[in-house]
Amino acid sequence: MSLPAHALASPPPDPRSYVARNDAFWRRNLAVCVFGSFTTLVSLSMLLPFLPLYVEQLGVRSPGAIVQWSGVAFGATFFGTAITAPVWGRLATRFGRKPMLVRAAIGMAVVMSLIGLAHNVTELVLLRLAAGLIGGYASASIVMIGTQAPRERAGWALGVLSTGALAGNLIGPLVGGFLPTWVGIRGTFFVGGAMIAVAAVATIALVREDFDRNVDAKASAAAKGATDAKPNRAVIPALLVTAMMVLLANMSIEPIITVYIGSLGVPHAELARVAGIVMACSAFGSMLTAPRLGALADRVGSWNVIVGCLIATALAMLPQAFVTHWWQLAVLRAIMGMTIAGLLPSIAKLVRHSVDEHNSGTILGYLQSAQFSGQVVGPLIGGQIGALVGLRAVFFVTAALLVMCAGLNQWMRRRGG
Repeated sequence: MSLPAHALASPPPDPRSYVARNDAFWRRNLAVCVFGSFTTLVSLSMLLPFLPLYVEQLGVRSPGAIVQWSGVAFGATFFGTAITAPVWGRLATRFGRKPMLVRAAIGMAVVMSLIGLAHNVTELVLLRLAAGLIGGYASASIVMIGTQAPRERAGWALGVLSTGALAGNLIGPLVGGFLPTWVGIRGTFFVGGAMIAVAAVATIALVREDFDRNVDAKASAAAKGATDAKPNRAVIPALLVTAMMVLLANMSIEPIITVYIGSLGVPHAELARVAGIVMACSAFGSMLTAPRLGALADRVGSWNVIVGCLIATALAMLPQAFVTHWWQLAVLRAIMGMTIAGLLPSIAKLVRHSVDEHNSGTILGYLQSAQFSGQVVGPLIGGQIGALVGLRAVFFVTAALLVMCAGLNQWMRRRGG
């Protein structure tokens, strides 16, 4: 399906509008944001393979308590980001997108290093929460690129950006499976902080933005006051639910993956390393297809790509319940990464076409909040289903949720979304 009618009918941007003034910068900004999103998410997710070991090192002894505190510490960052993403999106509209990137990078570099100095598990959880509240570089990147890239290139640009974010989020565990053996668990956090510091320097030095607070903020307020109806706002809730489902589907296996791999006959000493490899396979699949699927959304319409990717991801999820060797799971996770990669760029593109320009930063912030909510809810659902019903049931339930989400999006498309 083609773009919404109101998007097709949109006049070209005013020569002095924010989009027009930043037309010369968005490609370079995209490259920096891809690098920054990759490094920050590698740093945040690389603790997955050794998180229980760090929790135990901080004084927790009971196996049940170790699992519980590990889940709380892991989800704290995404919970914090889910809370503050809309706030940062709104502030980006008022004060500029680059300051939000710089704030996120510097804040995350400091907090990530402090995690390596934690004295107890409470400090670990609070610092992980602070990383989410203060950080959100990937969220700020989507707001910047989503509002700077020309609408006809938005799908491709957001696809490229999504490649960096997904790769970082899923290669992180692979790095975390190896790095502690070289620098120690605490040293791993210092390395992560240094990586984010490099991204902060690149952002300060290379990202360009033509933002005039007096012109852009006032124009945004005037446009907001003059707008009587928000175009196509009925589709926004469905898109937010879909964004949450993307991360929910990807993260639902996280609490059980090490145990599941262990049930496939992998020796205990190799579990962390093999789990990191399996998690990283989704990233490799996503890197292959995210820009292509984003460009496909520019050509055939975002709704088509969203519905198709949801169904394809559900189909890729089901065989994961029947694997007998860990490498089979790795191949299927790679295929799932290829299918899921087209969702977030298409959703973000459709959101941009469905709201007025002055609202785009705020709504893209809500979109990030929905995604990180999925990262919090996914592990909780996966862990509970795995404990109460069985490990293989996690794949069936997640596939069913994806199919229902595809039905919701198909219904919205037929309504003229």
